[in-house]
Amino acid sequence: MKKFVLTIITFSAALLSTQVIACASCGCSLSSDWGTQGVSSSEGLKIDLRYDYLNQNESRHGTGKLGTYPSGQEQEVYTKNNYLTAAFEYNWSAKWGVNIFLPYIDRDHLTNGPDGTATSSSHTQSIGDVKAVMRYSFEDDGSSGVQFGVKLPTGSHTQNFSGGDAIGTQLDRGLQPGTGTTDAIIGAYRFGSLSKDWDYFTQITTQLPINSSDDYKPGNSVNLNLGFRNMSYESFVPQVQINARWAAKDSGNSPYASPEDSGGQTIYISPGMTVPLSEKIQAYGFVQLPIYQNLNGYQLAPRYTVSVGTRISF
Repeated sequence: MKKFVLTIITFSAALLSTQVIACASCGCSLSSDWGTQGVSSSEGLKIDLRYDYLNQNESRHGTGKLGTYPSGQEQEVYTKNNYLTAAFEYNWSAKWGVNIFLPYIDRDHLTNGPDGTATSSSHTQSIGDVKAVMRYSFEDDGSSGVQFGVKLPTGSHTQNFSGGDAIGTQLDRGLQPGTGTTDAIIGAYRFGSLSKDWDYFTQITTQLPINSSDDYKPGNSVNLNLGFRNMSYESFVPQVQINARWAAKDSGNSPYASPEDSGGQTIYISPGMTVPLSEKIQAYGFVQLPIYQNLNGYQLAPRYTVSVGTRISF
């Protein structure tokens, strides 16, 4: 009981010391790549179904909130995102595995013109860009290794505004389900034990677009994840992640690109837990809260992100 209370205090302190501000408009960077965390490197198939919700309804500029848009600047109101991602993981051994991520995106957006009166809206529902990532471990226990893969342009990038003054005109690329580009994915990871009760993992991944689409190219990005798990309890596993992301500005002269209002640096804290429902099924949930952000230009950002999911082993 004492151990349980100390764990709750630790996680509560992490939450209370975090300023509840917005995270970057790029969305949730929480890691649920269980193979690189040491949760599962056993042979066979695993399926992960994950839902993420983030409502980008806070205007940000640099490291602060934006009170009033400058004259002539488009005034975005909100972007409500619902992501449903199916991940299929197959391990041939502790050393070799592959992950395929299939996202579905449901997104509502509302924006005003530079004068604050010409309102336009959109609602997109579409498959996003699929990722396939291989994993190779240097160790027999799978505790450290590299990742390499590709993001494919499977998501639509030609969706239009569905209401208001801009009805029928194409959405900015940042609002499209896909980027239209093929990206290379390269990463490295390590996991292990800190003590009898605490495990850790660390992972760094970079995503590099290797082509452009309609004179548009998203910026290079780097994600760094650090996580800790408390293994003291049989009925649940408390966890916390630190998720840092750096993204360069988009590039291109496309009328639908907004290079100056893209990219930035963010750091998040993500407390949560995993609950085993049976020998082969686990449920998990996290809340992601930003603790630092520096966004280029003028961007919408959410105050928090909620992620829940379930993982099935076969």
